[in-house]
Amino acid sequence: MILLGAPGAGKGTLSDWLLERYNIDTIVVGQLLRNEIVKGSRLGLEAERTMRAGGLLADEVVLQVVEPALAAKKDKDWILDGFPRKASQAVLLDKLLAQTGDSLNFVGSLKVPDEVIIDRIADRYIHLASGRTYNLRFNPPKVAGKDDVTGEPLSQRPDDDALVVRKRLEGFHKENDPLLAHYGQNVHTFEGRTSKEIWPGLVDALSSEFPRLPTRTLSKRAGIV
Repeated sequence: MILLGAPGAGKGTLSDWLLERYNIDTIVVGQLLRNEIVKGSRLGLEAERTMRAGGLLADEVVLQVVEPALAAKKDKDWILDGFPRKASQAVLLDKLLAQTGDSLNFVGSLKVPDEVIIDRIADRYIHLASGRTYNLRFNPPKVAGKDDVTGEPLSQRPDDDALVVRKRLEGFHKENDPLLAHYGQNVHTFEGRTSKEIWPGLVDALSSEFPRLPTRTLSKRAGIV
Protein backbone atom coordinates (compact mmCIF):
# COMPACT_ATOMS: atom_id res chain seq x y z
CA MET A 1 0.00 0.00 0.00
CA ILE A 2 1.00 3.62 -0.37
CA LEU A 3 0.07 6.73 1.59
CA LEU A 4 -0.04 9.95 -0.41
CA GLY A 5 -0.20 13.44 1.04
CA ALA A 6 1.61 16.73 1.46
CA PRO A 7 4.85 16.97 3.43
CA GLY A 8 3.80 17.10 7.06
CA ALA A 9 0.37 15.55 6.43
CA GLY A 10 1.14 12.72 8.84
CA LYS A 11 2.26 9.92 6.51
CA GLY A 12 5.17 8.98 8.75
CA THR A 13 3.15 9.03 11.96
CA LEU A 14 0.30 7.00 10.48
CA SER A 15 2.75 4.53 8.95
CA ASP A 16 4.32 4.04 12.39
CA TRP A 17 0.91 3.38 13.91
CA LEU A 18 0.03 0.93 11.14
CA LEU A 19 3.27 -0.94 11.78
CA GLU A 20 2.40 -1.19 15.46
CA ARG A 21 -1.06 -2.57 14.66
CA TYR A 22 -0.43 -4.78 11.63
CA ASN A 23 2.21 -7.37 10.78
CA ILE A 24 3.56 -5.40 7.82
CA ASP A 25 6.83 -3.77 6.79
CA THR A 26 7.54 -0.21 5.74
CA ILE A 27 9.68 1.48 3.12
CA VAL A 28 10.27 5.12 4.06
CA VAL A 29 11.89 6.72 1.04
CA GLY A 30 12.80 9.91 2.89
CA GLN A 31 14.66 7.88 5.51
CA LEU A 32 16.50 5.91 2.83
CA LEU A 33 17.62 9.21 1.30
CA ARG A 34 18.64 10.61 4.70
CA ASN A 35 20.71 7.47 5.24
CA GLU A 36 22.54 8.27 2.01
CA ILE A 37 23.07 11.85 3.22
CA VAL A 38 24.60 10.58 6.48
CA LYS A 39 26.90 8.26 4.50
CA GLY A 40 27.98 11.18 2.32
CA SER A 41 27.39 9.22 -0.87
CA ARG A 42 27.08 10.92 -4.25
CA LEU A 43 23.35 10.20 -4.19
CA GLY A 44 23.14 11.60 -0.66
CA LEU A 45 24.90 14.83 -1.58
CA GLU A 46 22.55 15.37 -4.51
CA ALA A 47 19.54 14.57 -2.33
CA GLU A 48 20.67 16.98 0.38
CA ARG A 49 21.07 19.88 -2.05
CA THR A 50 17.63 19.32 -3.54
CA MET A 51 15.83 18.72 -0.25
CA ARG A 52 17.32 21.82 1.40
CA ALA A 53 16.00 23.88 -1.52
CA GLY A 54 12.53 22.36 -1.20
CA GLY A 55 12.66 20.72 -4.62
CA LEU A 56 11.69 17.25 -5.84
CA LEU A 57 14.44 14.78 -6.67
CA ALA A 58 14.71 13.47 -10.21
CA ASP A 59 12.88 10.18 -10.73
CA GLU A 60 16.05 8.27 -11.56
CA VAL A 61 17.66 9.43 -8.30
CA VAL A 62 14.75 8.23 -6.15
CA LEU A 63 14.65 4.93 -8.03
CA GLN A 64 18.18 4.19 -6.84
CA VAL A 65 16.82 3.70 -3.31
CA VAL A 66 13.27 2.53 -4.11
CA GLU A 67 14.14 -0.36 -6.42
CA PRO A 68 16.42 -2.31 -4.03
CA ALA A 69 14.08 -1.59 -1.11
CA LEU A 70 11.12 -3.10 -2.97
CA ALA A 71 13.21 -6.10 -3.99
CA ALA A 72 14.08 -6.71 -0.33
CA LYS A 73 10.37 -6.73 0.61
CA LYS A 74 9.22 -9.08 -2.15
CA ASP A 75 6.27 -11.30 -1.16
CA LYS A 76 5.71 -9.26 2.02
CA ASP A 77 2.98 -6.78 2.95
CA TRP A 78 4.42 -3.26 2.97
CA ILE A 79 3.68 0.45 3.17
CA LEU A 80 5.58 2.68 0.76
CA ASP A 81 5.96 6.15 2.31
CA GLY A 82 7.21 9.07 0.21
CA PHE A 83 6.95 7.55 -3.26
CA PRO A 84 5.41 8.16 -5.73
CA ARG A 85 5.08 11.93 -5.50
CA LYS A 86 4.05 12.56 -9.09
CA ALA A 87 2.38 10.73 -11.94
CA SER A 88 5.64 9.89 -13.73
CA GLN A 89 6.87 8.14 -10.57
CA ALA A 90 3.58 6.24 -10.32
CA VAL A 91 4.18 4.90 -13.82
CA LEU A 92 7.70 3.82 -12.81
CA LEU A 93 6.32 2.13 -9.70
CA ASP A 94 3.77 0.24 -11.80
CA LYS A 95 6.60 -1.03 -14.01
CA LEU A 96 8.74 -2.04 -11.03
CA LEU A 97 5.89 -3.99 -9.45
CA ALA A 98 5.09 -5.68 -12.75
CA GLN A 99 8.71 -6.81 -13.01
CA THR A 100 8.73 -8.29 -9.51
CA GLY A 101 5.26 -9.81 -9.73
CA ASP A 102 4.03 -7.74 -6.78
CA SER A 103 0.92 -5.56 -6.79
CA LEU A 104 -0.32 -2.36 -5.20
CA ASN A 105 -3.55 -3.10 -3.33
CA PHE A 106 -4.32 0.10 -1.41
CA VAL A 107 -3.81 3.82 -2.14
CA GLY A 108 -4.53 6.21 0.73
CA SER A 109 -4.63 9.99 0.24
CA LEU A 110 -4.32 12.27 3.29
CA LYS A 111 -6.00 15.69 3.09
CA VAL A 112 -4.81 18.16 5.72
CA PRO A 113 -5.14 21.98 5.41
CA ASP A 114 -1.92 23.77 4.43
CA GLU A 115 -2.03 26.12 7.43
CA VAL A 116 -2.21 23.12 9.75
CA ILE A 117 0.77 21.52 8.02
CA ILE A 118 2.89 24.68 8.28
CA ASP A 119 2.17 24.96 12.02
CA ARG A 120 2.71 21.23 12.52
CA ILE A 121 6.10 21.12 10.82
CA ALA A 122 7.40 23.88 13.08
CA ASP A 123 6.91 21.43 15.96
CA ARG A 124 8.12 18.31 14.13
CA TYR A 125 11.12 16.36 15.40
CA ILE A 126 12.58 13.10 14.14
CA HIS A 127 14.90 10.34 15.29
CA LEU A 128 17.46 10.44 12.50
CA ALA A 129 18.58 6.82 12.70
CA SER A 130 15.10 5.28 12.42
CA GLY A 131 12.99 8.03 10.88
CA ARG A 132 10.47 7.95 13.75
CA THR A 133 8.52 11.20 13.73
CA TYR A 134 7.11 13.20 16.63
CA ASN A 135 5.14 16.41 16.99
CA LEU A 136 5.40 18.41 20.20
CA ARG A 137 1.65 19.16 20.21
CA PHE A 138 -0.05 16.24 18.48
CA ASN A 139 2.29 13.27 18.98
CA PRO A 140 4.95 14.17 21.58
CA PRO A 141 7.72 11.82 22.71
CA LYS A 142 7.31 10.27 26.15
CA VAL A 143 10.45 12.09 27.31
CA ALA A 144 11.03 15.57 25.91
CA GLY A 145 13.68 15.60 23.21
CA LYS A 146 14.23 11.82 23.34
CA ASP A 147 13.22 8.97 21.03
CA ASP A 148 10.70 6.64 22.68
CA VAL A 149 12.51 3.46 21.61
CA THR A 150 16.21 4.26 21.95
CA GLY A 151 16.26 7.30 24.22
CA GLU A 152 18.53 9.02 21.70
CA PRO A 153 18.14 12.75 20.99
CA LEU A 154 15.63 14.05 18.45
CA SER A 155 16.32 16.77 15.90
CA GLN A 156 14.56 18.83 13.26
CA ARG A 157 15.05 18.19 9.56
CA PRO A 158 16.96 20.87 7.60
CA ASP A 159 14.12 21.06 5.04
CA ASP A 160 11.54 21.88 7.75
CA ASP A 161 12.29 25.61 7.50
CA ALA A 162 9.02 27.57 6.99
CA LEU A 163 10.01 29.05 3.61
CA VAL A 164 11.16 25.66 2.35
CA VAL A 165 7.92 24.07 3.55
CA ARG A 166 5.82 26.60 1.62
CA LYS A 167 7.81 25.87 -1.51
CA ARG A 168 7.39 22.13 -1.00
CA LEU A 169 3.63 22.58 -0.58
CA GLU A 170 3.45 24.52 -3.84
CA GLY A 171 5.25 21.68 -5.59
CA PHE A 172 2.99 19.12 -3.95
CA HIS A 173 -0.23 20.77 -5.12
CA LYS A 174 1.12 21.04 -8.65
CA GLU A 175 1.86 17.31 -8.85
CA ASN A 176 -0.86 15.81 -6.65
CA ASP A 177 -3.92 16.04 -8.93
CA PRO A 178 -2.24 14.18 -11.84
CA LEU A 179 -0.95 11.60 -9.34
CA LEU A 180 -4.42 10.98 -7.91
CA ALA A 181 -5.84 10.82 -11.44
CA HIS A 182 -3.35 8.05 -12.23
CA TYR A 183 -4.83 5.87 -9.49
CA GLY A 184 -8.42 6.98 -10.16
CA GLN A 185 -11.13 5.20 -8.21
CA ASN A 186 -8.58 3.11 -6.30
CA VAL A 187 -7.82 6.11 -4.05
CA HIS A 188 -9.20 6.15 -0.49
CA THR A 189 -9.30 9.74 0.81
CA PHE A 190 -8.95 10.57 4.52
CA GLU A 191 -9.46 14.12 5.81
CA GLY A 192 -8.55 15.63 9.16
CA ARG A 193 -6.43 18.17 10.99
CA THR A 194 -4.49 15.62 13.04
CA SER A 195 -3.34 12.04 12.61
CA LYS A 196 -5.65 11.02 15.46
CA GLU A 197 -8.64 12.31 13.46
CA ILE A 198 -7.57 10.41 10.35
CA TRP A 199 -6.59 7.16 12.08
CA PRO A 200 -10.05 5.59 12.68
CA GLY A 201 -11.12 6.00 9.05
CA LEU A 202 -7.84 4.55 7.82
CA VAL A 203 -8.18 1.49 10.06
CA ASP A 204 -11.81 1.00 9.02
CA ALA A 205 -10.86 1.12 5.34
CA LEU A 206 -8.03 -1.37 5.77
CA SER A 207 -10.21 -3.70 7.84
CA SER A 208 -12.84 -3.62 5.11
CA GLU A 209 -10.38 -4.18 2.26
CA PHE A 210 -8.18 -6.73 4.04
CA PRO A 211 -10.15 -8.45 6.83
CA ARG A 212 -7.45 -11.11 7.18
CA LEU A 213 -4.52 -8.71 7.47
CA PRO A 214 -2.56 -10.06 10.47
CA THR A 215 -2.37 -7.80 13.51
CA ARG A 216 0.20 -7.40 16.25
CA THR A 217 -0.49 -6.76 19.95
CA LEU A 218 -2.16 -3.37 19.84
CA SER A 219 -0.24 -0.30 20.93
CA LYS A 220 -1.59 2.10 23.52
CA ARG A 221 0.61 4.92 22.25
CA ALA A 222 -1.28 8.15 21.51
CA GLY A 223 -4.56 6.44 22.25
CA ILE A 224 -4.33 4.06 19.28
CA VAL A 225 -7.08 1.45 19.36
